[in-house]
Amino acid sequence: MLVPGALALLPEYAGQQDPLAELRAACHAAVAWLCEPGETVAVHCEHQSLRLARHLVGQAGGTLHPIDDRPAPTLVIGNGSARRTEKAPGHLDPRAASFDADLGRALTRPDPAALAAIDGRLARELWADVESLRWLGEEVLSGSERVVVDYDDDPFGVQYWVLRLES
Repeated sequence: MLVPGALALLPEYAGQQDPLAELRAACHAAVAWLCEPGETVAVHCEHQSLRLARHLVGQAGGTLHPIDDRPAPTLVIGNGSARRTEKAPGHLDPRAASFDADLGRALTRPDPAALAAIDGRLARELWADVESLRWLGEEVLSGSERVVVDYDDDPFGVQYWVLRLES
């Protein structure tokens, strides 16, 4: 399962008007789908996203452990480019929309080879968090028969997906 690594999803960042309410709800619903209360969930993400992973899994009643050989539901955190609009954190880069379209296709088909072929240099230039997405392609997507897209949008000019993988 994939959710974005947006720290803005943490409750301390929610305000009276929450522009991420739909994304937040999709993330919570997807993680609740992933794990039963008391279940251990593996997480694959950048270090800064562990706080978000702990929060989401904790809200569903689960606990986290790092990726290892034990079979467990897996939460992957990553996102597309952060340069989709003038007001995006990285400002507008005309390559962002095409990059995200290709990445979105690779995630939703699913296409592990396309995820493995992501241009890491371009991803860094577009501020895309894709290392975990590469791992997702290698380790998880090859066994998935169906990808359910719960969220696909770019609030604040950052491309986010919430995906559930069904085998």
